[in-house]
Amino acid sequence: MNSQTIHHGRNVKRFREMLGIKQDALADALGEDWTQKKVSLLESKEVIEPGTLDLVANVLKVPAKAIENFDEEAAIMYINTFHDNSSNGTFHNNNGTLHAFNYQFNLVEKWLEALDENKRLFEELLKSERDKVAMLGKMLEGK
Repeated sequence: MNSQTIHHGRNVKRFREMLGIKQDALADALGEDWTQKKVSLLESKEVIEPGTLDLVANVLKVPAKAIENFDEEAAIMYINTFHDNSSNGTFHNNNGTLHAFNYQFNLVEKWLEALDENKRLFEELLKSERDKVAMLGKMLEGK
């Protein structure tokens, strides 16, 4: 893979978007030191420090290596060129460069897990809102 085309921040953004997570939601999940603006700045960084990369990867539930090594250009070439299952995850692009994909996760599976997590979080939020409404109702009854 061409290391010049790999941009860690852009890869974080791609994975975040594939998982349907907004910047502010990612910031919340990363901790109180994080804001939407800090996530935006992170996504503009070409190289992300290993500790931060591990934290973000953990929250996104993807391997840090996937963020480090995902080469969007190579992936597009892979999709747009011949796809030979017998090539064992390798292919040659038009100029003869050999590319290999060694991802150890199933993106669809991760996407479904993220959907389940989003559903669970939505249900928690809905319950919290219902509890607030009930509490406000009791407060109004007391007046």
